[in-house]
Amino acid sequence: MSALYAMWLTCRPYLMFVSGAAGLVGLALAHPSIGRALPAFVALFVSYGLGQALTDVFQTDTDALSAPERPLVQGAIDKRTVLIGSLGGLAVCTAVIVALSPSAILPAVIAVAMLATYTPLKRRWWGGPPWNSAVMALLPILGYLAGGMALGPALADKAVLAAVVSSFGTYAVFVLLGYLKDVDADRATHYNTIAVRFGRRAAVIGSAAFAGPGLLASVWLVRPSIAPSAGALLWAVGVVALIVAHLLAWKSKSDADAWPGIQASVHGFVALHLGEAALIEPNWTTTAWLLFGASIVAMLRRPVLRQV
Repeated sequence: MSALYAMWLTCRPYLMFVSGAAGLVGLALAHPSIGRALPAFVALFVSYGLGQALTDVFQTDTDALSAPERPLVQGAIDKRTVLIGSLGGLAVCTAVIVALSPSAILPAVIAVAMLATYTPLKRRWWGGPPWNSAVMALLPILGYLAGGMALGPALADKAVLAAVVSSFGTYAVFVLLGYLKDVDADRATHYNTIAVRFGRRAAVIGSAAFAGPGLLASVWLVRPSIAPSAGALLWAVGVVALIVAHLLAWKSKSDADAWPGIQASVHGFVALHLGEAALIEPNWTTTAWLLFGASIVAMLRRPVLRQV
């Protein structure tokens, strides 16, 4: 296995649609030209994978138990290479966004810093979900800024704030349900997640508590443009998938059977936020559906079924 291919697998490309969808909402709110939208979207899209690689450097203890197939655990690539590659890639993504909007430098740097410090927070049941979700919540802001807007107006725009809350709440679903596949490994390596400390169903309840405000913010965001349309259908698919994710996760009794709920949470997040972008910017509806279709194909082709 070449180092480049090992790095690609470490980035988990099937999950890059998550950051792409969240960032696209911010771009849609800015209504940018294609010259701005395309480079910004690419940078935001790949940032998730680079962030995954960065956090993997600090979590090989639990991955050795729950995900032994990962290149870092197998020794196909070393930590130093992944650290340099992920930080270097994130620096390039930051440079692209900042080149489009200099005022984006502060939230971009904060996002990278929060990624680098996620692991200690994951060890505390109260820290991991909000910390990780806050990184995702910055992506609509970065998309909005890259679309040509300034930081001051972004923080004052109620639609941008709604997109932030929507991303925060619905991504916390993926974080909390995602812990269900690693309970045994997390317990053995002293990651005191909600699922480890309070049990699997407590994690599902916590996830629903985050999902509620996230979905309400999403409804508020799209309410001016909600009407029967392809964009509205995509958004509705996201809502339904997030509900189904909780129903599936509620039935989970072991690490091995947790993946259907987690997979549904990813599909729900991607569809919901691509739907938001399509409703805000109707000309992007076809693109949003194509991205959603590609995300499903990529998810189905992931290397290991139980790992999402």
